[in-house]
Amino acid sequence: MEQLHAFLRDHATADLLPWPAQTAAAQRFGTPLALVEEAALGLGLLPARYQRNRQAITVDQQLTLFQSRVAVIGCGGLGGYVIEELARLGVGTIIAIDPDVFEEHNLNRQLLSSPANLGQAKVAAAAARVAEINPAVTLVPIQASYAPDNGGELLRDARLVVDALDSIPTRLALAQTCAELEVPLVHGAIGGWYGQVTTQFPGDDTIQRLYSRWVEGKGVEQHLGNPSFTPALVASVEVAEACKILLGLGKTLRHRKLFINLLDMEFEEVKFVRHLVPVDE
Repeated sequence: MEQLHAFLRDHATADLLPWPAQTAAAQRFGTPLALVEEAALGLGLLPARYQRNRQAITVDQQLTLFQSRVAVIGCGGLGGYVIEELARLGVGTIIAIDPDVFEEHNLNRQLLSSPANLGQAKVAAAAARVAEINPAVTLVPIQASYAPDNGGELLRDARLVVDALDSIPTRLALAQTCAELEVPLVHGAIGGWYGQVTTQFPGDDTIQRLYSRWVEGKGVEQHLGNPSFTPALVASVEVAEACKILLGLGKTLRHRKLFINLLDMEFEEVKFVRHLVPVDE
């Protein structure tokens, strides 16, 4: 390890470590890129790919992100963008959970889809994409449906869970699983020109109250559709929430829902008073 550290210091430019130096270190010492990146960050060296983060995220915080493990439930419209942004942000381990394969109707909005990978498992495409854009990040692909009976096993090592589902019953079950595991959950939902994001911490019941008036049936996206821009924006808000939670920064959407109306370009905040009905302010 001392030889690796010396190599990294010798090949850094000031406190930036270029990508060729990371790959050279991995080859020379037979070390996975993930371990090289963690070692560099531990030395206070910032991999050069993150240099545009540094005014918002310190080297120590970048190390915290790299040592974090985030689960993304769903790898479709929302999930594809969430995975892309988490990987580019430098979150070290991403657990991607989705049972589905790509179909042609996914091509209008799902970042990971392409004509070439129709019929391919979404989690396999997620793994290939992360390996392409940030090989130091580990993506754990799980081609399975989340369910209450397997949720504890799927999510047990996650520090944070991001909801990219399209089913209200499954989303409610996920909120319950996260509560039992005492893991924060970032919720996002989309439909047509509209979207919403909220964050639920252990002990909260925001998502349950958010859908307290739900009756059986498909979600609004089934009749509103989903253009390309809505999942991109809502996923970005979810990733911003995830970053803040992992780093303990800023003010999250805890006890608040951000409602996004892109048709009229309106953003509305709905506050939730604990154990009471939501009130508009």
